[in-house]
Amino acid sequence: MSKPKFSADAHLQKVYSTLIDEINYHGNRYYVLDDPEIPDTEYDSLFKTLLAFELQYPDLVSSNSPTQRVGGDVLTAFKQVRHVIPMLSLNNAFSDDEVIDFAKRINERLSSEVQHYVAEPKVDGLAISLRYEKGVLIQAATRGDGTTGEDVTNNIKTIHSIPLKIVDKSYPSILEVRGEVFMPIKGFSALNIAQKKNNEKIFANPRNAAAGSIRQLDSKITAARPLSMYCYSLGDTSEFELPDSHYERLMLLKSWGFSICKEIEKLTGIEECLNYYHGLEKKRDKLSYEIDGVVYKLDSIMQQEQAGYIARAPRWAIARKFPAAEALTILEGIDIQVGRTGALTPVARLKPVTVAGVTVTNATLHNQDEIDRKDVRAGDSVIVRRAGDVIPEVVRVVLAKRPKNTTPFSMPENCPVCKSDVVRLEGESVSRCSGGLYCEAQRKEGIKHFAMRRAMDIDGLGDKIIDQFVDEGLVQDVGDLYSLKLDMLKGLERLAEKSAQNLLHALENSKTTTLARFLFALGIREVGEVTAQSLANYFGGLDQIKNATYEELLLVDDVGPVVANNVIAFFKQDHNKEVIDKLLAAGITWPDIVVNNKKLALSGKIFVITGTLNESRDIIKNKLRSLGAKVTGSVSKKTDFVIAGAEAGSKLQKAKKLGLRIILAAELNDLFNDPERFLD
Repeated sequence: MSKPKFSADAHLQKVYSTLIDEINYHGNRYYVLDDPEIPDTEYDSLFKTLLAFELQYPDLVSSNSPTQRVGGDVLTAFKQVRHVIPMLSLNNAFSDDEVIDFAKRINERLSSEVQHYVAEPKVDGLAISLRYEKGVLIQAATRGDGTTGEDVTNNIKTIHSIPLKIVDKSYPSILEVRGEVFMPIKGFSALNIAQKKNNEKIFANPRNAAAGSIRQLDSKITAARPLSMYCYSLGDTSEFELPDSHYERLMLLKSWGFSICKEIEKLTGIEECLNYYHGLEKKRDKLSYEIDGVVYKLDSIMQQEQAGYIARAPRWAIARKFPAAEALTILEGIDIQVGRTGALTPVARLKPVTVAGVTVTNATLHNQDEIDRKDVRAGDSVIVRRAGDVIPEVVRVVLAKRPKNTTPFSMPENCPVCKSDVVRLEGESVSRCSGGLYCEAQRKEGIKHFAMRRAMDIDGLGDKIIDQFVDEGLVQDVGDLYSLKLDMLKGLERLAEKSAQNLLHALENSKTTTLARFLFALGIREVGEVTAQSLANYFGGLDQIKNATYEELLLVDDVGPVVANNVIAFFKQDHNKEVIDKLLAAGITWPDIVVNNKKLALSGKIFVITGTLNESRDIIKNKLRSLGAKVTGSVSKKTDFVIAGAEAGSKLQKAKKLGLRIILAAELNDLFNDPERFLD
């Protein structure tokens, strides 16, 4: 059977989906995990590309596009807080012309020329909402996904610049103040010196340090961090006579004891806005805190309301981003780094150069395509940009300075760490090591993924214990976990005899699993929980999946060309098959799967779960997926069923409004035992 031919529409959908996945991945790294992999400028470029794509193909716009939402997912370590008024993001501008166009759009929408704007530095920190009732701080929350954030009240109370009680007697009985928590540069430097002295994590930049400090479960740690906050707007307030001017509202906040950035100015006309930006850019390095641009807002609140909003941002404000700093240096060589997911990244080894106040010795070259496009070679003189203040990159080669006898660079055919085949799938720019279960570079992350609750669910096998097992040489691959003995564990840090016994018991319990969980635990690229369940449902056995052809894999729901090639590449490696054999020999088993229509009775149906239920949501999701259903987090017209437990809130109300089928907790057993009855 030949590979299927895809229509133009299918191709566009694939391009669109891939772009969304990439932006969501990097958005999660930046907003949720505080561990970005790419510079802000590259993320901004991806987002701009997505906006242009959706403008050209409006019929393809999906509800899960990052243009339809703000920020990233909410961390589960904190109580969730729903914002009364959503905390929106801002659209970006990268040139004076784009700022002028912004002003023109506003003028056209308001049918008049806007006179006054407020300009303020775009502080690089973490957006926070402060809620006061009767003048007392009762709650602080992160922006989260814009609608729901994390309750970080105890940590916020440790910041001295935030008033715990408003002294002035004239204020709304309910007052929500929004601003940016940040870490001053001097405090950031002192923190990293202390971290290094104590052999603890070194923060990449003040923004990450601030975000990491706010997300500490122990507020004593937050209290020891040098944090501050600048307030920039109001959110939900009770009835109170507030000024119509945004600037005057900021001054009112200042009079109530809130910290306002001294660089904020009220400006007349767009020309003053442009001058403000260029003036601030010149003194950026002299500020005591880091900024990555300027924010412009209409000063008139009435005009703000008239201008309105788009899906993810207000029309009345825009962020003018600073360009990245650049410098010239020599590229002395190209090294290959193997990441935790097996991605091979070429890294430029540079003659040390100072970029934006930081000494840079390495810069990313991204992938082979980028190296070919820029024609980067060892020995070249190159322009290096420290974009987004995170990961330096090589922007371009100065060909006039190229020495003689340089040679083009090619990615290796074998992983430099484990010698497994290097695979680059059609349509992908990244080359990857295919020895996922064996490669030392992927070892720790692979074991962490294998042990996670949604995979093999090995209780007590935390990240630090895994790091210790690998560092001590006790575990070379996931198969070695099941060879651990009590005398090997006793005496290790964090493992007293009782803890060691509990861990061995958890390992024994994990041997009874499901095929879908086992597949997911193997860490095959792009094979998530849903895809693993689809593979298990379709083939029914591990051997059938291992031996499946490309054409056979494409017949499975949720499996496209990329996933099919990833599955084939994974099972092609002898190293991976040896580890799987070791796992099966250790006694890992799962119930037989009967592939029949009843098993897939809910195929294609979309479910949303809300409220408190007797079983955990993960268990219910897995049961639904085993019947072919898809589970999403938001209610829409495309939703088929809503499962509602106790204290179900807005999702249940929206489901009723849309006339969707609602399944109560008491009906779940009937649903799983006889799903076809619910399809009438």
